[in-house]
Amino acid sequence: MKKFLSTLAVSALLASGAAKAAELEVVHWWTSGGEAAAVAEFAKAFDAVGHKWVDGAIAGGGGTNAIPAVVSRLLGGDPMGATQFNHGRQTEDLIQEGLFLDLTELAEKEGWRDFVFPSSLLDACTYDGKLYCVPVNIHSWQWIWLSNPAFAKAGISVPSNWDEFVAAAPKLREAGIAPLAVGSQAWQSTGMITEVLAVAIAGPDAWSKVNVDKDAGVAGGAAYAKVFEAAANARALAADISVTDWNLATAAVITGQAGGQIMGDWAQGEFAVAEQVAGEDYSCLPGLGVNPVLSLGGDAFYFPKNKDADMTAAQLELASLMISKEVQVSFNLKKGSLPIRGDIDLSSANDCMNKGLGLLADGQILPGGNMALSRDTIGQIEDLMVQFWNDSSMSATDAQAKYASIIASAD
Repeated sequence: MKKFLSTLAVSALLASGAAKAAELEVVHWWTSGGEAAAVAEFAKAFDAVGHKWVDGAIAGGGGTNAIPAVVSRLLGGDPMGATQFNHGRQTEDLIQEGLFLDLTELAEKEGWRDFVFPSSLLDACTYDGKLYCVPVNIHSWQWIWLSNPAFAKAGISVPSNWDEFVAAAPKLREAGIAPLAVGSQAWQSTGMITEVLAVAIAGPDAWSKVNVDKDAGVAGGAAYAKVFEAAANARALAADISVTDWNLATAAVITGQAGGQIMGDWAQGEFAVAEQVAGEDYSCLPGLGVNPVLSLGGDAFYFPKNKDADMTAAQLELASLMISKEVQVSFNLKKGSLPIRGDIDLSSANDCMNKGLGLLADGQILPGGNMALSRDTIGQIEDLMVQFWNDSSMSATDAQAKYASIIASAD
C-alpha cells in the first residue's frame, strides 16, 4: 500500500486556511438533464473559489457503470480527486483498505453534527468512529410520479393510491397510454419492488424486519406474498413501453405517453428541466399513497487519499462547500432531493418537495436498502429481480421463495 498524508498533515492543512488552486477530477454518474443542472452547482461553487472542477461523469443510472470503474481505479493506485457513492455500505471494503481521506477533523471544526438532519446520514459516513464522506442530499425511492394530462385524456381522475392506479390501467390503455414506465436497468426493478412496493404493500415494519433484521420468515410470509403479487401486476402494467434509462421512463410521463413511474425523487429534476409544475402538470404520491414514508437513501462524496498537499487541501475545501448552506439550497432545488441541513430556507420548494420535507420533519423515515444490506446481498437481489422482471413465466411465489433464501443468508 502506498504511503499517504498522515492525519497530522491533514490537521496542518486545516489550520493553514484556504488551499492553493488545484484541479480535482470528480467522478459521478449524474448525466441526465436534471442531474447535470444540479451537479453544475457544485462545479460553479468550487471554481468560484479559485479551483478547477474536472468533470468525470460516467453514464449509467445508480452508479451501474461508475462504481466498478471507481473501485478499479482506486485499487489500481489511480485515485480521482473525489467520487460519488450512495449513502450506506458500498465503501466498507475500500475504507478498510485505507483509501479515503478522514474527514473527522473537518466535520468537528465546522460542527456538521449540529446541523446535519437526520444525524443518521453522518452515521452512514462513519466507520470505526471516523467520518469518511460528506452527505449531499436525501433521496428517497418512495414515490410514484403521475402525468396529470394522461389521466385527463383517459377521462379519469388522477389516482390517490396504488390500488386506484392499478384500477386505472384499462382506461389508460384505451386512450393509447402505457400505464407504467420502467427502465430495463437492474436497479430500477429492484428498487421498485424491494424498496417501494415492499414498504407500501407490506408496510414499514415488515420492510425493516426483512432488510434490517434479515428476517427470512417475514420475507417468505404472507405480507411479502402480497408484495410479489403487486410486483407481478407492475410487470404486466409496464409491458406497453420499453426504455432503458430511468430518465427516459420519466420523459414518457412528462410527455403523457405513460401514466406513471415508480422512481426516486431524483425524477423531479427532470420535471424541473422540462418546466413542469408540481400539482398542475404532474402529481406525486409518497409511499404510493398507501404508507407515506421516506427511505433515507442519497448521495455522498468520498475523497481518495493522495500525496499532493495542495490537492488534499482542495479536497477538504470541496467537502466544506458541498455541505455549505448556499450550495445545499442551489444543488438540491435542481436535483429534486432534500437537503441534509436542517437550518436552511427552502421557501421556494414545490408541492412535492414540501411533501417530502413534511415526512422528514415528522420522522416518517426508514433507512435505505444500501444502508441496511451489503453490496454482495444487493447484487444477489438485483440478479433475481432482473430474472423475475424479464421472465413472465417466473411466478410471484417462486420469486418470493428465492428472495427469502437470499435474505436468510444476508449480511
